[in-house]
Amino acid sequence: MACHARLSFLLSQRIFCIAMSKLRILSIGVSLDGFSAGPDQDLQNPLGIGGAAIFDWFFATRTFRQMQGQDGGSTDVDDNFAVRGFKNIGAWILGRNMFGPIRGPWPDDSWKGWWGDSPPFHTPVFVLTHYPRESITMNGGTTFHFVTDGIHSALQKAADAARDQDVRLGGGVATIRQYLREGLVDEMHLAVSPVLLGSGENLFTGIDLPKLGYQRAEYVSTPSATHVVFAKRS
Repeated sequence: MACHARLSFLLSQRIFCIAMSKLRILSIGVSLDGFSAGPDQDLQNPLGIGGAAIFDWFFATRTFRQMQGQDGGSTDVDDNFAVRGFKNIGAWILGRNMFGPIRGPWPDDSWKGWWGDSPPFHTPVFVLTHYPRESITMNGGTTFHFVTDGIHSALQKAADAARDQDVRLGGGVATIRQYLREGLVDEMHLAVSPVLLGSGENLFTGIDLPKLGYQRAEYVSTPSATHVVFAKRS
């Protein structure tokens, strides 16, 4: 199990806990040709060119519309998966690219994420980066912490913050691939959208999910997406 790999790491650091939170990837969009982000991410295209199309299933749900302060939205299977993506989550982990398009050293403290003053996380969020930065407290319970000493350290910090809840790994693609390769992910929900991107960031190139111990645990299709849940074999 992925939690066993994490437990070994934590024990090696002489950190003990009674209940291990799970590391979960939830509501990750994937195109039919395997891309989870389009090319050329920038301020106008935070998911890369064409990348937003893989989340059309999510944008139509009641869950998303409520997050935007709007009424309506679907209450079907797609919305059920959207709701599940926020249940029992006590902390998040994000890669630097998921937090924003800025590269290299932080030029100043003005960039505080794509989401405005009230991000949708409502928990501590641990952002992987090579460059130190002070934590940022936002409205609605979100605090961004910047982790410079790697994915294991970020996971340890997130699990501590989550207490008896789970940690959600929000992306981006490079960050997800790192955690998968280390066998640290317990559960992964993909929403495969009926679109082709042609290029961008491919989620699984060079990654052998069966060899890493993953098996399909759930599979259901809607007109907007095919939802597939993978779990780590015990």
